Amino acid sequence: MSVQATEQPWTTPAPTATAAPGSPRDLAFGAPTARLLLPVDATEEEWHAARRGGIGGSDVAAILGLDKYRGPRHVFEAKHGRPLPADAALSEYAEIGQEIEQFVSYLFTKRSGIPAVETPGTLVNIDREWMRANVDRYALDPESGEVVAPVELKNRSEYQIGDWEDGVPDGPALQAHWYMAVGGWQYAWVAALVGGNKLRYHRIERDDELIETLIDTCGRWFQRHVVDGYPPPADGLESTKELLGRLWETKAGEIVEVPRDKAAKLRKRRASLIEQIKALETERNAVENEMRLMTEAAEVAKVGKSVAWSWKQNGTFAAKRFAEEQPDIAAEYTTTVEVLDVDRLKAERPKTYEQYRARVLRVPAKEL
Repeated sequence: MSVQATEQPWTTPAPTATAAPGSPRDLAFGAPTARLLLPVDATEEEWHAARRGGIGGSDVAAILGLDKYRGPRHVFEAKHGRPLPADAALSEYAEIGQEIEQFVSYLFTKRSGIPAVETPGTLVNIDREWMRANVDRYALDPESGEVVAPVELKNRSEYQIGDWEDGVPDGPALQAHWYMAVGGWQYAWVAALVGGNKLRYHRIERDDELIETLIDTCGRWFQRHVVDGYPPPADGLESTKELLGRLWETKAGEIVEVPRDKAAKLRKRRASLIEQIKALETERNAVENEMRLMTEAAEVAKVGKSVAWSWKQNGTFAAKRFAEEQPDIAAEYTTTVEVLDVDRLKAERPKTYEQYRARVLRVPAKEL
């Protein structure tokens, strides 16, 4: 049976004519302060090389420590051609986001009335070669057809809906400002499909003071860590901790000599922080226990019409206590499930087992 392709409303139509250079329809001329560095049909190798040669919109939040999944060290490794493969779940999330980008663009145009068209490729600022941008879409003036702003498209999960109701979260907002910095636009649009069924879009006005700060900060970072090649210092991001655990292939039994003064200073600081955390945990528990005493058997504590706090029985199920106190019922609801035989894997394939073990940082209590 033959299958006939069906064109969807959000499918980009094939071009009917070539626009004259410099005309409003020539989208390569849509950025006042940028030129086309790489066309959209460039090879993947060329695209990665262009990304390594400058700072793009997705790098900005990571450099500033405001990206949940990437930090400065991630950007450093990628710029030097050593990116680690993304987590499978994140890769799938990014893949789906890319696949539905056209649909999000279509919804944005349908709801806003603003035409959004595909861009010519990678842009570079005409004054600063290291400032790059891969804009998702160009927003056109409905009457003249001229490019007036960049459009950033996002795919977000349902639990993030609150972040998009009254504005744009920090990461995408910084990305939009970076595009304005590269291309010279006075405003930008950010549209997000949240939970697969809610479109939220906001217009962001150009903030020259913020843009100057971004250019200065990212420019200094690019010079020191990409051009000069110095690795960025350690930071407190969880994503950096995960990255460092995968960055090197561990050499069993190998020892590295570190300066005594530096090691002693780090150990002392770590011990002090652990004590502070313990003290704060104890203090927090005391405050929360006072709340529990005030709540007694109730589930919700209110001040007038406002909820002060709740203490509901909706936490983790105590499976061990349940099995001990209700063995007959527990037996009735006990099933056999397939589990990975890690001990057998360790015994039969030790190299494979070691490859997937996490690296654990342990600090002896004994003084140096």
